[in-house]
Amino acid sequence: MNKHKFALPILLLNLFIAFLGIGLVIPVTPTIMNELNISGTAVGYMVSAFALAQLIVSPFAGRLVDKIGRKPLIVAGLFVFAFSEFLFGIGQTVEMLFLSRILGGVSAAFIMPAVTAFIADITTTATRPKALGYMSAAISTGFIIGPGIGGFLAEIGTRVPFFFAAAFGLLAMILSLITLREPERSKEYEGMPVQKGGFRRIFVPMFFIAFMIILISSFGLAAFESLFSLFVDRKFGFTPKDIAIIISLGAIVGVIFQVGLFDRLTRWIGEIRLIRYSLIVSTALVFLMTTVSSYFAILLVTMVVFVGFDLMRPAVTTYLSRIAGNEQGFVGGMNSMFTSLGNIFGPIAGGILFDIDLNYPFYFATAVLAVGIIMTYWWKAPKALETKAKI
Repeated sequence: MNKHKFALPILLLNLFIAFLGIGLVIPVTPTIMNELNISGTAVGYMVSAFALAQLIVSPFAGRLVDKIGRKPLIVAGLFVFAFSEFLFGIGQTVEMLFLSRILGGVSAAFIMPAVTAFIADITTTATRPKALGYMSAAISTGFIIGPGIGGFLAEIGTRVPFFFAAAFGLLAMILSLITLREPERSKEYEGMPVQKGGFRRIFVPMFFIAFMIILISSFGLAAFESLFSLFVDRKFGFTPKDIAIIISLGAIVGVIFQVGLFDRLTRWIGEIRLIRYSLIVSTALVFLMTTVSSYFAILLVTMVVFVGFDLMRPAVTTYLSRIAGNEQGFVGGMNSMFTSLGNIFGPIAGGILFDIDLNYPFYFATAVLAVGIIMTYWWKAPKALETKAKI
């Protein structure tokens, strides 16, 4: 374990840098749109291109993680990330910006399952929930800080945030190349049966419900997040500053819960019940968003909604890492793939419904999340896993 003493901080730094880079570009996107006369529809397609590339590549990347190792995929993913950000920074055509976003999706598909598998290899059942909670917190913190730094750097030049993100990506790549050592595959679950059948393993009972929960939660969250700004703008006349304050505070509270309470909650009630209760709270509050009207009520509802989602995601990842055995890359790739599916179709469905009635996306997200709640009552951990947990 000593040779991996600094591995977790390096992995968390990599995730933080990658998602910081994604957040950096948010404040300058409207300016780039105006500079190149890009329509809102084109920007929507660019967002989808990122998610679609991640969706397509994730299953193959997951298999590569198990086949050639965790470190090579992390290093390759960070290099592709840096190149994609540099490409966006110098891009003067829509085609180049699309290529940049596609490469960004590929980098995410490489990095996420590799980091998740690496963490699973260097932790135990007892320490894994805390490590994966830190992992989610690193991602959330990157998203929180990114737009603020991006806005500051944009004062120097609209392309500076992209070059800054590219430099950070290269720094993370070099750091990973020098400091990370390929971990030994965890022997913790030796003796557990290994599932065969390629993509058919998705339908293995111990995987299937977990993957469906990932799809449902990411679909609901994407539908909620993508329309939240438009919703409060149209319904309550919120300014960009109001929206930024609400989303940032919600994300900060989510990080606090991930770091401070996630490990304790998983020890106390287990991953499946934590996911169920988080879904119940999030479902109720997404619906409640359509009924509240005061600034404080919207702030409170949004903050708690983010807490629910921010506890749910690492709980599913922890559960999958415990049941995966020697297939950590596979479950990491599938996790990324089903998240991408939700990120693609959630905003599309939400946008169509928003044009009919601004409350409809939230009603729809409520219904989708409610299906997830029902599924958790049929969700049972494998007996072998329950036995291991008691030892």
